[in-house]
Amino acid sequence: MAEIGIESGIRGGSRTIQSGLVFLTRTLGLFLRGGAPTHRDIANALRDAFAELGATYIKLGQFIASAPSFFPEEYVEAMQDCLDSVRPVPFEEIRTQIERELGGKIDSHYSYFEEEPIASASIAQVHAARTREGIDVVVKVQRPDIESTLRTDMQILGLVIRILGWIAPPFQKSGIIGMVEEFQNSILEEVDFVQESKNIETFDSHLRSIGEDRARVPKVYYELSTKRILTMERFYGVPITDMQGLRAYTKDPRKVLNTALEIWFSSLGKSGFFHADVHAGNLMILKDGTIGFIDFGIVGRISPKIWKGLLLFTQGIGMGEARYVAEGLIEMNSTTTSITIIELSNRLKSVFDELEKVYESISLGQVEQFDEKKMNQLLFQMKEIAEAAGLRVPREFALLMKQMLYFDRYTKSMAPEVNLFRDGQKYIK
Repeated sequence: MAEIGIESGIRGGSRTIQSGLVFLTRTLGLFLRGGAPTHRDIANALRDAFAELGATYIKLGQFIASAPSFFPEEYVEAMQDCLDSVRPVPFEEIRTQIERELGGKIDSHYSYFEEEPIASASIAQVHAARTREGIDVVVKVQRPDIESTLRTDMQILGLVIRILGWIAPPFQKSGIIGMVEEFQNSILEEVDFVQESKNIETFDSHLRSIGEDRARVPKVYYELSTKRILTMERFYGVPITDMQGLRAYTKDPRKVLNTALEIWFSSLGKSGFFHADVHAGNLMILKDGTIGFIDFGIVGRISPKIWKGLLLFTQGIGMGEARYVAEGLIEMNSTTTSITIIELSNRLKSVFDELEKVYESISLGQVEQFDEKKMNQLLFQMKEIAEAAGLRVPREFALLMKQMLYFDRYTKSMAPEVNLFRDGQKYIK
């Protein structure tokens, strides 16, 4: 096993160096064409390079694409292509991975195993299966050698990103450089399925502790799970955004959304633990009418300090009060800075003048005119102002805001009169 690890590490290191060279060559090509590259030029070059360079880069592109309030619009738009399905691993490689992890032949563990994956992502892919006892399950299988590939990729990526920041000033201001270290920590957590099973247990324990029976998580079959294989109960239902399918299981889709918000915020408020990747595919309405939370590869844990800052920040956004937002940003800050609440709120005032116009259209009943892109731009401007003032926005807050934006999209389709930033206090409380 040690020899295999060393060999794959060498292969991964060689491929990573090639990846880094491709990455730099594409970007330097922008300068050779003449003129200083813009955000748009750099973003498009990165997108094209990411598409060829593999799992780490695609995952980074997906993170940028799904966090529009933390990166310039040009990068978010360019990275939308990274959200497409990833080419699946051939089944023979999946079979080999399972047999190596569990021991013996695959049919000694599963009476049935679907060769075509249900879903394929940059880290792993998911297959439908049935245990020897006849239980329907899904099996999440890591791509072969993905962990060693990620580790070596991240080493060269950190270096390349810093070089790119030096030669391309617009990129220095994109926020991507400061995010890479945090990204490295989170992506390595995703390749540990033992930790993911513990995350599922933590959320399940929260549901049990408050007597919550309106939602559940899949049961983990530990005898069929390792660090690289995760076998779980299969949920049957539809994504929460599938309005047509949703009505087959509930008469009141809005109530389902309201329940999901209550449960997610209750975990955040009571234990500081939250599911940090609740996109539509990871939040389901099941055939029995309960809500299913799945895929706990990315979770967040916040301290009371960050929680207090979040409450102030969302209150300020909802009320249009720059002072509360400034107080929240300073409360969450993990560095030392001399800026005062009044000074920061004054710097935020121009952003809040624009925010007031966004909320004015809502108050006039013009919900269909709500500009999500504009809201993302305003949140990004707030982040830039905070960082220019010497404040550091913690990773946990970035994850929280990404989830708030996911939920905000759901409310637009299912309860358009609700604005989560304006009305979110009732869920937080």
